[in-house]
Amino acid sequence: MLKEKVTALLNEVFEDNKSLFLIDFSITPDNKIKVIIDGDNGVSLKDCIAVSRHVEHNLDREEIDFSLEVTSPGATEPIVNNRQFNKNKGRKLQVKTAEEKFEGELTNVAESGIALSWKAREPKPVGKGKVTVKYEKEIPFADIMEAKVMITF
Repeated sequence: MLKEKVTALLNEVFEDNKSLFLIDFSITPDNKIKVIIDGDNGVSLKDCIAVSRHVEHNLDREEIDFSLEVTSPGATEPIVNNRQFNKNKGRKLQVKTAEEKFEGELTNVAESGIALSWKAREPKPVGKGKVTVKYEKEIPFADIMEAKVMITF
C-alpha cells in the first residue's frame, strides 16, 4: 500500500516537472524509502528537495513511520534510462554489448540507439609508423548491456 501511494506521489511530481524522471525507487521492509531521480538538464538540490517535500508532506507519519531519501544518480552509476543519453552528448562513454566493449564520444542519440565515435592509432598499410583512424559505431538500445560515463581528469 505504501509503494502505491509513493508511486502516485512521484508521478504527480513528474507531471509538474516534465524534465525530471525516475531512475530507481525502493522501499525496505522497515519503510526506508529511497528514490533516485534524474533530469534532462541534470538534477539540482532544489529538485531533490521538491520531490522529497511532495512525498513527505502527503504521507501521514502517524499512519506509517518511514524515512525518505531522494538523490540523483552518482557520477559512476551506469546509465539505466534511455533519456539519460541525451544529457551526456559530447561526453566519453564506455558501452558494453554482448560481444564487445566500446569507448568513445557520444555523438548522436536517436529513437533506436546511440552513435559513438573515437580515434585510434593504427599501423600504416605500407611502411613504418602509425596513422590516426576515426571510427564510428551505431549501437541499438536493445544491444546495450551497460553504459557508463567515463570521468577524465
